[in-house]
Amino acid sequence: MSAALVKELRERTGLGLLECKKALAAADGDVDKAIEELRKSSGMKAAKKAGRTAADGVVAARVADDGSYGVLVEINSETDFVARDENFLAFVEKVVEAAFSGKQTDVAALMEGDLEAQREALVQKIGENIGVRRVELLSADSGVIGAYVHGNNRIAVLVSLAGGDQDLARDVAMHVAAVNPQVVSPQDMPEDVVAREKDIFTAQAQDSGKPPEIIEKMIGGRIKKFLSENSLVEQPFVKDPDISVGKLVSAASAEVVAFSRFEVGEGIEVEKVDFADEVAAQLNG
Repeated sequence: MSAALVKELRERTGLGLLECKKALAAADGDVDKAIEELRKSSGMKAAKKAGRTAADGVVAARVADDGSYGVLVEINSETDFVARDENFLAFVEKVVEAAFSGKQTDVAALMEGDLEAQREALVQKIGENIGVRRVELLSADSGVIGAYVHGNNRIAVLVSLAGGDQDLARDVAMHVAAVNPQVVSPQDMPEDVVAREKDIFTAQAQDSGKPPEIIEKMIGGRIKKFLSENSLVEQPFVKDPDISVGKLVSAASAEVVAFSRFEVGEGIEVEKVDFADEVAAQLNG
């Protein structure tokens, strides 16, 4: 088993060298599969993300004055330095304006013509690759859209409420930015996710040696807790943990319809290269 895979598994799990080697061998070198099996056997909680560096850039949001709709946009650069460049940020504003005014979520269609020419010119000027990655639009049929953008433009959220007002929607969006729920309500959790967690909890509970009926109750309790911890309306409100987000919203005669959360680079992983290793490789080459 390669040392790099063992190192990654150790960094993500905090487990010992021998245990990581055994887990990787049993999983045929698949790190994610090894983590899942380790969770089953050791009771380990979810592991850290892979030790890789995500693409840089910014996310941005804009909401109509009447709160009827809003857009999220992610634009990537190669470095944080460029993500703070005034020319790059000016380009971001133009993309956001075009997406907002045209209610356009198709990146290819959005970038046709002048915007693409501006992107290419910016790439030539700055010397880094720049790309518009994704755009999302959220509408409110009988309520409002609220937005929150984290101060460094790395997380942006839109929340759609039925009823309520934009201030309330913004507070919920701030919570989503901070806590990162997976779904609005427990019933929205995908069945395959619930099934995977149930398999893990089952394996953990069976190792306890308790009777089957007790194990069944343990599994049910853990699934309920998992759903509660990952569902927006059941989470303690970040600004007042004594009340859940669901109760906060219902107290205003409103309901959370949907939310969308963009974080810079999520899902885009580029290999992190150790500088000393890179120099050594170049010298050896």
